[in-house]
Amino acid sequence: MRNAKVFAGSSHMDLAQAIVDKLGIATAPLSIKLHANHEISTDIGISVRNEDIFIIQSGSESINDSLMELLILINACRVSSAARITAILPYFPYAKQSKKKKARGTVTAKLVANMLAVAGLDHIITVDLHNEQMQGFFTKPVDNLLAEPTLCKYISERIPNYRSAVAVSKNPGGVKRVTSLADRLKIDFALIHQDKSVPKPIKASRNTESITSGQHMVAFTAPSVQTTTEMVPDHLAEQPEDIGSLQVVEVYTPQWHEEGLQLVGDVADRPCFLVDDILDKPDGFISAARLLKRRGATEVYVVATHGLLSGDALDEFEECDAVHQVIVTNSYPIPIEKQRTSTKLQIIDMSGVLAEAIRRTHNGESISYLFHTAL
Repeated sequence: MRNAKVFAGSSHMDLAQAIVDKLGIATAPLSIKLHANHEISTDIGISVRNEDIFIIQSGSESINDSLMELLILINACRVSSAARITAILPYFPYAKQSKKKKARGTVTAKLVANMLAVAGLDHIITVDLHNEQMQGFFTKPVDNLLAEPTLCKYISERIPNYRSAVAVSKNPGGVKRVTSLADRLKIDFALIHQDKSVPKPIKASRNTESITSGQHMVAFTAPSVQTTTEMVPDHLAEQPEDIGSLQVVEVYTPQWHEEGLQLVGDVADRPCFLVDDILDKPDGFISAARLLKRRGATEVYVVATHGLLSGDALDEFEECDAVHQVIVTNSYPIPIEKQRTSTKLQIIDMSGVLAEAIRRTHNGESISYLFHTAL
């Protein structure tokens, strides 16, 4: 590409390298330094005057550092007389904070949009914004690419019985996303509704204190009897039994609380795709997957665009028998150490779509083709 430069931020170097490889160019020289006081500085190693600049920087586990690094790099290009600056943000930082949830809260996603504009950004290319209305936060053009064609291509090529499957939304807020995927695959869809009046269970706590009775040792303690019987339905609650000085309490697995989940649709003897845009904490997905298995689903695939997978999320999916596979794109960097611990994780490459979006933007071509075509 003539008169164009592509810079790679430090948040997702693998994706940036895959994009420039498909473009047939190399990333422009850039030095990013983290000082002892945790301040960030950048040094652009080439002239950007009157150039078309593309900066690839996704959200990451160090979300604040990645965002600050992007702002500094945008401003460095602006003051160096770049003709146009486009940020490639596969996962938009703070996308989940796109509406005011509390009286004294803030719409952080809009604040991020304002910061990018002040830094000197001219154009944004992102993937599957958490809320499409977020495009109204910007005074600059926004191209919100879709991962749906890429996900559907993977499903149709890798899952043999997908035509009999059901696309499932784990909450009413994701219905539009699920029905769109179901229409593209020409399959049925279902919805899970949660009754929030049903309390969540209190997990049993473990400690290192042992209680010895005869030759048997008890290596855990349960919640208090009063608390347990209040939270567990009457037909599951058991009265404590006194055995000398040892009190034994039967502790049930927390599956009962999933009775607060209501499935609208038929999934019996069919595989299911549990679809969402962001996969972060696993609790909601695992509860939904267990419900689908109890309703007769043969396999449950968790499908999402952005695989944040915070904390021990991958380990929890690995231990859950109800989840057959976890499918995400590489829009968000997943450390290789985490990837190696999971046999269920499948990562789909989005670099082809992003590379074509860069090429078409630079050449002044329409990118509408990418909204319905997988590359």
